[in-house]
Amino acid sequence: MCIGLNSVCMCKFSARDAKLLEAMLENFPEEIGHDILFRLPIVCLVRCTSVSKAWMSIIRSSSFIHSHLNRKNHPSNHHETPQLLLHGARFPASTALSPPPTTEEPKDVCCLHYDNNHDFDDCCQIDFLFSGLVRQANRRFRVAGICDGIVFIEDDLVWKRYTLWNPAIGKAVMLPWPGLIHGPFEESVGFGFDALANDYKVVRLVTPQISFDYAKSPTVAEVYSLATGSWRSLGLVVPPCRIDRTRPYTYCNSAIHWTVRHWKDDHYFILALDLGSESFREIRMPKGTELHLESEVSVSGDGKSLSLFTEYCDYYVDLWLMKEYCKQESWISLCRQGPEGCLPRPLCFRKSGEVILALRNNERESESLVSLDTVSQQFNNLGSSEYRYCSIHSYEESLVLLDMDSAVSC
Repeated sequence: MCIGLNSVCMCKFSARDAKLLEAMLENFPEEIGHDILFRLPIVCLVRCTSVSKAWMSIIRSSSFIHSHLNRKNHPSNHHETPQLLLHGARFPASTALSPPPTTEEPKDVCCLHYDNNHDFDDCCQIDFLFSGLVRQANRRFRVAGICDGIVFIEDDLVWKRYTLWNPAIGKAVMLPWPGLIHGPFEESVGFGFDALANDYKVVRLVTPQISFDYAKSPTVAEVYSLATGSWRSLGLVVPPCRIDRTRPYTYCNSAIHWTVRHWKDDHYFILALDLGSESFREIRMPKGTELHLESEVSVSGDGKSLSLFTEYCDYYVDLWLMKEYCKQESWISLCRQGPEGCLPRPLCFRKSGEVILALRNNERESESLVSLDTVSQQFNNLGSSEYRYCSIHSYEESLVLLDMDSAVSC
């Protein structure tokens, strides 16, 4: 099990301590006892479930899990330091004159970092969910996104598998095979929370590569519900579009967003799926960016605004922010970064509003990380990640999946 940032100081919380706490709480009214439990770190709550059946029933209940999460996310709760989860593949050591041995496979590495104003201190390393598996040729696990402490992992096989993993409590749910698996096809996936149904959903967009005629190869969608444990079809995607390759998604304003290609021409737009109504809509990209293939949608550090990273033919990257949701005229250009030495690869926004960029180090076969202040245009060196295929996402600990009988311990 992973011990996260807020649990490090409580890692010595034993079963005996939990029993003493139970005895103490018996002298308090139930609502006060629950309030005390809400304030405990995740690792303590997990250990408390082994103390008594009554506590296990309380802590594993859906109402307690979501109340605990809502309390952590409340604006008044400022005492917890924001967290970032970094995932990457560490390859065998090599230099430009000495290529890596072909017999050694890369190792997946996950670690948590503090997201302070300027610091990026490494807090702790997590045993990656699939770190014990022997990789197949060209196989790669990708952290596609994170929502409410659940890490959404995509297994980059020919027939892809998906896993929802909560490292804070050591629980995971491997999704069943989706309905649309017979290729060839291009796909994109997304993951988020449906507040109306109180359910977590994985959405998959698929464009069959049968013909360039949209009538013969329409893009379709299917959704997985964690509550039901099954996939179902959403039918044809409207507005019509094409998935030309796997692209990152972002979850913002209760909707999942992707950059997609218009089915008639080479124009691109942002496709949004509202998880509550399960309806699609088109969001226009900034004027002048619609024809550029290398555009990736992202989200601001506070999780409230869409952002966009647009690359122009390996020359420079533009960073955009949408000030008012769904209104094209509200896009503002934050900055432009050129290829001084190498073209930066934007990874994510920080809580402070800075952007973390990856700079490829060809000699070391790894990526260096920097934090960019988009106002002053100043860089803060965060050090070399020593990984390839690096991704970084905002992370928070939660109890989600603790109440799922289908979740397995890992």
